[in-house]
Amino acid sequence: MNISTGHDIAHALALLLRRGTRTRLHTHLTEGLGEGVDELTYPLLSGLARTGPCSAADLGREIDLDRTTVTRRADRLERAGLLRREPDPADGRATLLALTGDGHDTVAVTRQRLAAAIETSLAAWPQADARTFARLLRRFADEGPFASGDPDRDGRP
Repeated sequence: MNISTGHDIAHALALLLRRGTRTRLHTHLTEGLGEGVDELTYPLLSGLARTGPCSAADLGREIDLDRTTVTRRADRLERAGLLRREPDPADGRATLLALTGDGHDTVAVTRQRLAAAIETSLAAWPQADARTFARLLRRFADEGPFASGDPDRDGRP
């Protein structure tokens, strides 16, 4: 492989990772899911679905937001019944954020919507190409420069 391939991949990733691209996608995924769920609160739901209960600071590191922003957005999700605060069993002074049953259901809906949008966008591709793309993208995520090194992460959005 040559450096040109690296540049091509970097350019494609830059397009995918732009804040505007993510915001548009999150807006689509959360459309009609209730007042508390939108492009701003979706990353918290998705992050908690990946991590399980965690502190606002830990969730902030997971989704690249500061603790204050996480707390403010968590308040909205708590009022909507999608998130709850619970005592940290390891530290009685600390509080963990956790998804409620409705929160888990909302994440399931958004993940289904995302999978359907991806399937639609790949509909014109030969099935073998789509499967190869999925396999190689997973490998790149696991082994490439974005790899977390955490085997417990499931890589879901």
